[in-house]
Amino acid sequence: MNASEVTATLFNNLNYRGERQKVISSNISNINTPNYKTKELVFENELNKSKNTMLEMNKTNLGHLSMANTGNDYSKTKVVEIKGLEEQNDGNNVNLDTQMGEMSKNKMIFDAIQSSIKKDSLFFKSIIDSSAKN
Repeated sequence: MNASEVTATLFNNLNYRGERQKVISSNISNINTPNYKTKELVFENELNKSKNTMLEMNKTNLGHLSMANTGNDYSKTKVVEIKGLEEQNDGNNVNLDTQMGEMSKNKMIFDAIQSSIKKDSLFFKSIIDSSAKN
C-alpha cells in the first residue's frame, strides 16, 4: 500500500534507477569483451509514445475532478544497443569514462529519490502522530 501517488511514483522511479544501474554495470564489466556493444535502458521513448496515444477525459461539469496523473510505469523499459559509438579494434564500443559518468549521475538521482521517500514517509508519520493526539 502506498501512502500517496507521489510515493508510488518515487518507488517506481527507484526501481527504474536500480535497473539502469544493472545495465551500466553490465557495460563496464564487458569493457574487454570483443564485439560487445554498449547497452542502455530506454524508458523515455516509451513514455513519449504512450503520451501521444493517451485518451483525454471530457470534463462536462465544473464539479468534475480533473484527470489525475496515474504515475509512471517503469516496467515498460527495454534494453537496447546504442548505435553509432566509436568502436575499438576488437569491435567493443564501451567507453569507460562515459559509463562511469552515467553511473555517478544515476547514483545521485537514486540517492535523491531515496531521500524523497524518507521525507514523504516522515510527512505521513507526522500526520498519523498528530491525528492520534486529537
